[in-house]
Amino acid sequence: MMAGTATMRFGPILPRSFYERGTVEVARGLLGKLLVHGGAAGIIVETEAYLGSGDRAAHSAVGLTPRTRVIFGPPGHAYVYLIYGMYHCLNLVAEPDGTPGCVLLRALHPVSGLEEMRGRRARSAGDLASGPGRLTRAMGITRAHNGADVTRGRLVVREPAQAHPVEIAVTARIGIRRSADLPLRFLLAGGR
Repeated sequence: MMAGTATMRFGPILPRSFYERGTVEVARGLLGKLLVHGGAAGIIVETEAYLGSGDRAAHSAVGLTPRTRVIFGPPGHAYVYLIYGMYHCLNLVAEPDGTPGCVLLRALHPVSGLEEMRGRRARSAGDLASGPGRLTRAMGITRAHNGADVTRGRLVVREPAQAHPVEIAVTARIGIRRSADLPLRFLLAGGR
């Protein structure tokens, strides 16, 4: 799959049952899948798992609040929040309904809609979506998508047209202070 592929073919949208599993399993399973929003798409190459109430870095660690309501709700929904007053972050809710857990999408390899992405980011394909804030800006994802059902609609995650085995590297999460030592960051091995 090349970054310049204009007519990328996609497989089926991931069903809700994909997200009804444990957060770590979902975080690992998302690698190699395609995030699609309108005409833009990218291969998910980096994720981080946030485990709910026992994970001090997770927003849901404070319990059910108006902000965290989506994380405690049905799986397969987007949890989008603003950091530093300027960057949106996209998480996908995992775990059964009522159990908090979500997966932060940290980076994509753009494969479709590159001109649309560049128009939003004015960057080269290599760094269009290399970080959670860049990813959402390139894909046109904002707080308006908070609570969106990613099993249908314009913002979805799909299987690739052809499945490829993925090799996963695991590290501690980055950019956090609490529970920073947990090995909950997952990357496609060999990526930059």
